Amino acid sequence: MRWGHHLPRASWGSGFGRALQRPDERFPFLIHWSWPLQGERPLGLPRAFLRHHGSSADSVRPSSRHGRLFPSASATEAIQQHRRNLAEWFCRLPREERQFGPTFALDTVHIDPVIRESNPDELLRPSSELALEHQPPQAGLPALALSQLFDPDACGRQVQTVVLYGTVGTGKSTLVRKMVLDWCYGRLPTFKLLIPFSCEDLSSLGPAPASLCQLVAQRYMPLKEVLPLMADTGSRLLFVLHGLEHLNLDFRLAGTGLCSDPEEPEAPAAIIVNLLRKYMLPEASILVTTRPSAIGRIPSKYVGRYGEICGFSDTNLQKLYFQLRLNQPGCGDAAGGAGVSATSAQRDNLVQMLSRNLEGHHQIAAACFLPSYCWLVCATLHFLHAPTPAGQTLTSIYTSFLRLNFSGETLDSTDPSNLSLMAYAARTMGKLAYQGVSSRKTYFSEEDVRGCLEAGVRTEEEFQLLHIFRRDALRFFLAPCVEPGRAGTFVFTVPAMQEYLAALYIVLGLHKTTLQRVGKEVAELVGRVGEDVSLVLGIMAKLLPLQALPLLFNLLKVVPRVFGRIVGKSRKAVAQAMVLEMFREEDYYNDDVLDQMGASILGVEGPRRHPDEPPEDEVFELFPMFMGGLLSAHNRAVLAQLGCPIKNLDALENAQAIKKKLGKLGRKVLPPSELLDHLFFHYEFQNQRFSAEVLGSLRQLNLAGVRMTPVKCTVVAAVLGSGRHALDEVNLASCQLDPAGLRTLMPVFLRTRKLGLQLNSLGPEACKDLRNLLLHDQCQITTLRLSNNPLTAAGVALLMEGLAGNTSVTHLSLLHTGLGDEGLELLAAQLDRNRQLQELNVAYNGAGDTAALALARAAREHPSLELLHLYFNELSSEGRQVLRDLAGAAEGGARVVASLTEGTAVSEYWSVILSEVQRNLNSWDRARVQRHLELLLRDLEDNRSATLNPWRKAQLLRVEGEVRTLLERLGGSGS
Repeated sequence: MRWGHHLPRASWGSGFGRALQRPDERFPFLIHWSWPLQGERPLGLPRAFLRHHGSSADSVRPSSRHGRLFPSASATEAIQQHRRNLAEWFCRLPREERQFGPTFALDTVHIDPVIRESNPDELLRPSSELALEHQPPQAGLPALALSQLFDPDACGRQVQTVVLYGTVGTGKSTLVRKMVLDWCYGRLPTFKLLIPFSCEDLSSLGPAPASLCQLVAQRYMPLKEVLPLMADTGSRLLFVLHGLEHLNLDFRLAGTGLCSDPEEPEAPAAIIVNLLRKYMLPEASILVTTRPSAIGRIPSKYVGRYGEICGFSDTNLQKLYFQLRLNQPGCGDAAGGAGVSATSAQRDNLVQMLSRNLEGHHQIAAACFLPSYCWLVCATLHFLHAPTPAGQTLTSIYTSFLRLNFSGETLDSTDPSNLSLMAYAARTMGKLAYQGVSSRKTYFSEEDVRGCLEAGVRTEEEFQLLHIFRRDALRFFLAPCVEPGRAGTFVFTVPAMQEYLAALYIVLGLHKTTLQRVGKEVAELVGRVGEDVSLVLGIMAKLLPLQALPLLFNLLKVVPRVFGRIVGKSRKAVAQAMVLEMFREEDYYNDDVLDQMGASILGVEGPRRHPDEPPEDEVFELFPMFMGGLLSAHNRAVLAQLGCPIKNLDALENAQAIKKKLGKLGRKVLPPSELLDHLFFHYEFQNQRFSAEVLGSLRQLNLAGVRMTPVKCTVVAAVLGSGRHALDEVNLASCQLDPAGLRTLMPVFLRTRKLGLQLNSLGPEACKDLRNLLLHDQCQITTLRLSNNPLTAAGVALLMEGLAGNTSVTHLSLLHTGLGDEGLELLAAQLDRNRQLQELNVAYNGAGDTAALALARAAREHPSLELLHLYFNELSSEGRQVLRDLAGAAEGGARVVASLTEGTAVSEYWSVILSEVQRNLNSWDRARVQRHLELLLRDLEDNRSATLNPWRKAQLLRVEGEVRTLLERLGGSGS
């Protein structure tokens, strides 16, 4: 989150603080600082500043001495208006922050990073080793609070100029924003006037002359009346110069002349030089922020104190940051009301798991050394565990994360190439990341890193750019490995960043083979001279009898086409590699990528792998997901802002190559976790037409056993909910679904014929959504399995309301749903309201003889019901006999299955009953199941003794053996 371009002059007026237009439409400068939140925020003292660590000074109201500096009432009012305008401006946050809830604001969650005072001799000393630039700051250096920046130095001299420096991601912009807000709210009483400048804004003005007073008045209209009094303010005036690396400063007198008049027009860079020289407004205080590579642009004699922004070098600061971010109430509102936001207990549990992982897994603590990565961790957890805003993808989170840190950043403002910092990172770090993915490794030696950074570096200018990147941004992407036995190696700051950069390296077309590079150069050369040579050859062929010239003429035309085919084959090879990575059989039975992402942040519950065990093969399943996501229109637009444009034609050709490969390999039957990964790829791609063509042959959706979190439900609904073809079967058994998930998946359910929702702990509340599903006029469900859910009688009452108006359901399973006598009696009373039902399973519901008999009689009278399952209910021997007598009393009507036998013969449904027992053996009450099996075994033995038919005896003996096997598994005697 950084400063952008300057605000258009016409937009600055006295009403700036009261009515801002949308900055993303009119004001480019505010794009990085301030997407406005809905509603207005009153200027007041936020309680959080008094509670949490992070205020620049003690909470003090502006002193009454303010009048001695600005004696007129109008000047005092101008200062107050300036405070209000700055507070209104700096309180506005980028749209990426809105996902954390409507109550989220910087002044409630800010944690000051650690600032340590630096010695100019040490920081200007050139570093010779790559590892030195990745070491955390020395613990012996004194830490500084914001309120101590301008305290006298060790020699007692008053400090007037402070330079704060830090690599990308350490929180320079957020720190400046917080300091400005502290002044607006009266918590920085040392300064009576604060004037912030964006050096990126000033650099955009070029050499056009303007005085200091003009620069201030153009940006802060209320200060026009105060400008003549600036010279009298002395050290109570604070200039904040943010992003000094954007300005080219020349402190030589031959380059920048002396100027002490604030009203004298000069180039903006010259005004900044004279301010820093203390030749203009010599008593004013100045705070400068910059990247490390630009520290030397200010001679050290003009700097009173250097401070290094060290990020969150203390784990406790990281924990506090996560607690404040993740415990924001109402986060679910960001999803537009879709789903239910996490409860306070769920948020606390999330924070506790993350805190434990920070303590035990030192690599994530090393990553969160940078506050920017703390933000990424919070945004990723919010994506994984909270309702997802429409259109938000994991790729868009990472792309936005890079935009917040790199948008508008050039590698070196003095270099005429004006190379984007992100483009340079994509070329160098992307190459390293892709080499790691292709060779399946995540640890890199210093030689690996140097090889990617220094490849192709030949000129002095290229070495200078490399030096700047190493000082300013290398720590953002790479971190020293802190795992035992890995000393001297490096890893990407977070594992997913390696896969993101590898995907970016590919989609930008930076990965080229030697044949491609040579072929491209030859094709370009031929293309430049081809027309002229062809014209000359054409003339010579007419004048001279040379038969070979026409052949040479045609060869010149063929070269560009051959190169085009080489590029096309390269795209096919990339698509092939991506699809093979997505469908690796070695990864078939691991967790889906979303659970892998959560485990990498929160840690894995349970015992860890022993250090002496051989390491497992690295998994890079996010790599193809990011490739698809980067080809989406939204991410391509953001990447173009970062200086990494992906051409529409390239994106189209890549998508076509991927679609062709997916069409071939995507038809195979996949395990549930891999099938979800396949759907997640389509979700990241955000192209409904592409997904509809590739997934048009999908008829069965088996996600059994996949933990369906809110984001996974959103993924499935977004990818499959808009399709036109029907799904023969959707199996969501044991997926930990809740009512919110059912509502999210409603568009998919409406296209489903067989729907399995077993083992999901769905209660009566979920039956409201199931009732609405059954009553929908587009419902196509024929088979609905709800077994092993605590529906109870209250839930069945709602289901019967849905069945009364439904014309598609023919098979309904309510096995082990806690209906009891009340539920079965309710079914018996209302069964005739539905005229299409053919099979009803209410086994293992704890119902007695009376309720079971009432339902059996209602089933016999039903016009379409053919089969009723009543086994494993609390039926007496007499009750089972009554049910047998009822079944043989008249022809027609539903068959009632209450036992393994029918008379003295084996029931034709005995295998159905025992298979249900085997399938649910681990989830049912073992003692209760054992009791029922013993009763069934006794019933089988009695019938075998009562029959003389040898064929029936053999069948009964076979079933007895199956029952005894089940009893032995349960720990019974089986005898």
